[in-house]
Amino acid sequence: MIGSLRGLVVERRSTGDHAVELVVDVHGVGYRVLVPPRVAASAVPGDGEMQLAVHTHVREGSITLYGFSGPEERESFELLLGAHGVGPALALAIVSVHGPSRLAEVVGSGDVDALTLVPGVGKKTAARLLIELKSRFDRLGGEIGPLEVASGGTASAAADVSEALSQLGYGSEEVRAVLRALPSEASAEELLRMALRELAPRR
Repeated sequence: MIGSLRGLVVERRSTGDHAVELVVDVHGVGYRVLVPPRVAASAVPGDGEMQLAVHTHVREGSITLYGFSGPEERESFELLLGAHGVGPALALAIVSVHGPSRLAEVVGSGDVDALTLVPGVGKKTAARLLIELKSRFDRLGGEIGPLEVASGGTASAAADVSEALSQLGYGSEEVRAVLRALPSEASAEELLRMALRELAPRR
């Protein structure tokens, strides 16, 4: 796996609002790398070397390199990829709008409105992502905010999951029904993941 690249930028072209493709020449080998626009802003073809932290994404026989200004931005991208329904394009769009520190603040405070600034992310998707990402982003310094889900105690866990699902817009009847179908011995995070899987096909 490629974790970083340092070389001369020889090509640059936009592939959308939140991605720019660079070709980075490393000792005669040109690597095509997708980067956020703010990273590409300092990349002038033929004008000096550039260092990138890289995520190597392998899927269905294809390999795509995603480049970032540093390890923290790459880690944010990788944490986002771990969330349900988040692919590389959406993860790159999110880190393009919010840098690592700001994204940690958004997740820590449960700021739905800030996350909906990303094109294609509605309020319901944003709320679900914030719940999923809280346990992942503690490494980046995000503080636990109002959408926190407790990690233990079955009665407390069920109550926390019920509240979280209500915040996501699910009705009380469907919340009660899905909770009855779930195992009693599970943490709140596990219950929430299972509940979202059960409820998703109904919407």
